[in-house]
Amino acid sequence: MIPAFPAAPPRRPVPPAESDPSWTRLLRRVPDRELGMAPVICVLLLIWAVFGLLNPAFLSAENLVNLTLQSAPTGVIALGVVLVLLVGQIDLSVGSVSGLAASIVAVTTVLHGWPVGLAIALALGVGVCVGLGYGFLATRLGLPSFVLTLAGLLVLAGVQLRVLGPSGSVNLPFESWLVRFAQQGFLPPAAAWGLAACATAASAAAQLRERSELPRASLARVLLRTGALAALLSVTVAYLGQGRGIGYPVVLFVTLVVVTDVLLRRTRWGRSVRAVGGDRRSALLVGVPVRRTTVSCFVACSTLAALGGVLAAGRLAAANQGTGGAETYLTAIAAAVIGGTSLFGGRGSAWSALVGVLVTTSISSGLTLLDMDTASRHIVTGLVLVLALTADTVLRGQRSP
Repeated sequence: MIPAFPAAPPRRPVPPAESDPSWTRLLRRVPDRELGMAPVICVLLLIWAVFGLLNPAFLSAENLVNLTLQSAPTGVIALGVVLVLLVGQIDLSVGSVSGLAASIVAVTTVLHGWPVGLAIALALGVGVCVGLGYGFLATRLGLPSFVLTLAGLLVLAGVQLRVLGPSGSVNLPFESWLVRFAQQGFLPPAAAWGLAACATAASAAAQLRERSELPRASLARVLLRTGALAALLSVTVAYLGQGRGIGYPVVLFVTLVVVTDVLLRRTRWGRSVRAVGGDRRSALLVGVPVRRTTVSCFVACSTLAALGGVLAAGRLAAANQGTGGAETYLTAIAAAVIGGTSLFGGRGSAWSALVGVLVTTSISSGLTLLDMDTASRHIVTGLVLVLALTADTVLRGQRSP
């Protein structure tokens, strides 16, 4: 007698897309890059409005100039964190790398008389070596990046103390071109306006090129984006020009963001980065060089962290045991996540570093003007980070099929 098998339970019917709430369907139509940036920009404008009402000095031209200069070193570090997060990894040692780079520049130039350019090259070379080590251990041996870079944080912090020596602090001379670049270097007004015009023209040309490749793109949308960018740059240049203007470190940071954004959107390497972060196994099956892509992101992250440390040393004209401490890497990671980069990998933008660091620096500057202590700044930044993580998780769940 043939045994009777129980019938399979009927499958629950999958509701059609039309039955989803209208706001869910809208979220699925919005590109990931635009979805991640719009809420953060709204939060940034809200922060500026609140602090501007509580203390009008916050929105003064001079304070915004200081805010942008303060954001540049941390923003460069956060840009590297964005790249590592995009491939589904993390680097907790970016603060120690930046502190070690700052110490190398200070010790070699002040105590050993090296040229500043050679000292910076050595610091960046150390960052490259650290990234190669992380990439090799993470891809070849399969070590988890969280524990690996946490160990690296401790090791590099110890190396930094060895480099600084018994004094624990080295001051850079104000005559050094690095200090002048980071503290006193500002674009002339004509150069600032010319750079804004070139950026607007380049953006319009890139969008028109995309429109030629994608006929469905609306010309009105291109014109609207170009006009909005021109207005934003004009207001920024004109308002900051009432103070000292736009600093050279800010120009360097924004240039790095633009170059990274183009690489992520327009090159095979950028597509590989998003593929590895989106689904590592699928990327491996379709022939994406997963190991090489992951190593390149670790190298870029450590190198940018070293560059951020060099800029921080120039801005403070010193390097000490507190340079690149816990606040540095926590702020950099928080800025990347708050800016819209997903901790799950595969979603984010180079502009996340720019917007995210403006949010964290604005909170710190605003609370300082309100005579709030360091504990309050940490608490508020942590709460904003929790909100960003919550929004990322919710939006990711709503957009998943």
